[in-house]
Amino acid sequence: MVHNKELRPSFHITGGAGWINDPNGLIYFKGKYHAFYQHYPHATCWGPMHWGHVVSDDLIHWERLPIALYPVEYSKEDGCFSGTAIIHNDTLYLVYTGFYENGGGENIRQLQCLASSKDGINFEKHGIIIGEDILPEKYSACDFRDPKVWMENDTFYMIVAAKIKEGKGQIIMFKSPDLFNWEFVGEVLPEESKGIMIECPDYVKELGLLMYSEQFQPNEGYTHLNVHSCRYETGNIDVETAKFNSKSKGIVDYGFDFYAPQSFSNKNLIIAWLNMWDRNNPSEKYGFAGTLTVPREIKVINGVLLQKPVWNYEGSKEIIVESTYKDNFKIGAIKLEISDLNALEISLRKLNKNEFKINLINDLIVFDRSNAGEQIMGIEKDEDSLNGIRRMPLINRENVEIEIISDEFSLEIFVNGLSASFLIYPDVNATGFEINVDCSKCKLTKSEYK
Repeated sequence: MVHNKELRPSFHITGGAGWINDPNGLIYFKGKYHAFYQHYPHATCWGPMHWGHVVSDDLIHWERLPIALYPVEYSKEDGCFSGTAIIHNDTLYLVYTGFYENGGGENIRQLQCLASSKDGINFEKHGIIIGEDILPEKYSACDFRDPKVWMENDTFYMIVAAKIKEGKGQIIMFKSPDLFNWEFVGEVLPEESKGIMIECPDYVKELGLLMYSEQFQPNEGYTHLNVHSCRYETGNIDVETAKFNSKSKGIVDYGFDFYAPQSFSNKNLIIAWLNMWDRNNPSEKYGFAGTLTVPREIKVINGVLLQKPVWNYEGSKEIIVESTYKDNFKIGAIKLEISDLNALEISLRKLNKNEFKINLINDLIVFDRSNAGEQIMGIEKDEDSLNGIRRMPLINRENVEIEIISDEFSLEIFVNGLSASFLIYPDVNATGFEINVDCSKCKLTKSEYK
């Protein structure tokens, strides 16, 4: 089969060509939504990290801008790792992790750096703002990355992922009066992480929401099967002590392909990497590797993180489904509003015997991508992972809302605000869509991407 090197997702953010991973510096600035991301433009594999850059008016259509941050050879900065954005005095600041190879091994250094821009396009680097002179001796400068910054009571606060020497991951906090001069406050979590290292901590003060990703964490039933998983906790950070007062905990996404979620600094929205470490990358044959999720509105209700994809359904086709519905559907969004649900089967990207399947089994929504195209395999060895299965709880059957965001290589599925994200690589002609439902009422809204 000849693969089209120009084939790309229609509305998901990619690097165009080359590699991308974590979203960075999400912010609304000067009338535009800005999304940056980890980017290596020269190959479809991870390499010296740059910050790619796109902007949008509506969070659905994105315009690519010049690369915002390059690793600079003369300063021996070998990579610009993940970070955050914040606005201060009408200036956009990017706080990021500078990566210094220094020969590798224990000599690697990950230190926090600062850049700024008046126009949101051209950035000036200001160098290291948190170096080894500020990082307490307890933590390794080899694994000290992914800052998130916010302002509270005229003071800037930063949480950063860190690894305890001879230990595991932790989140630590610093404070500053001006973004340039920082001092250590303390540890955020009451204990070390379950996995080897924490990455990409994110805090939404308005929602009392802390998110973070864990590397090589142990399985926890069907909720944390991915070796690299994303957690959330609700509560608040005491900025005097850095301690997080945790009230509830959960998983951010139930799918195979979701990592490093980051919130917009001034909006209750998140974007994540729609991919996963330690997996094969079928998109390489198309000349790119890596995609970001669609933006998602977030809220916390009764201690549960709920997400809703940003999408415009205006002018969409509405259909009442009696029991069975068949159609073609590939690029866009589908919304199902179901009352008194008894049974449900959905097939997506169907062609002959190939399909992505969604089934209601007892009180679980079961997602099956085992027959949805080219196989994507990771290092997970549990039965569900080997069989292409992920599961999500369904709590309320009386009123069920399902939204499905479908693009060329992905499905993002939301059931009553819980999300499950998947990469798929079916035949480009696989457009079949089928619903079989037993309920008192089912309204389908179908929206093609425009």
